[in-house]
Amino acid sequence: MSDPIVAGKRPEVLELEPGRTYWWCRCGRSKNQPWCDGSHEGTGIEPLEFTVDKAKNYALCTCKKTAGSPFCDGTHSSL
Repeated sequence: MSDPIVAGKRPEVLELEPGRTYWWCRCGRSKNQPWCDGSHEGTGIEPLEFTVDKAKNYALCTCKKTAGSPFCDGTHSSL
């Protein structure tokens, strides 16, 4: 299995909708950050499927080092 690539050093803040399924890129290779575009193929890293309970802005990790995937926990500030 490959290690994730740091795709960015700040979160993507996006309004997400409850009841919708999202696929967060874990590998860092997607050109459509923070979403999976299939670039993980062959890396052994699979995207994270998730939903949210309420509509609001969420900070999604792009450094791929967060302990609270897919949400940013500030780890990017130490990279």
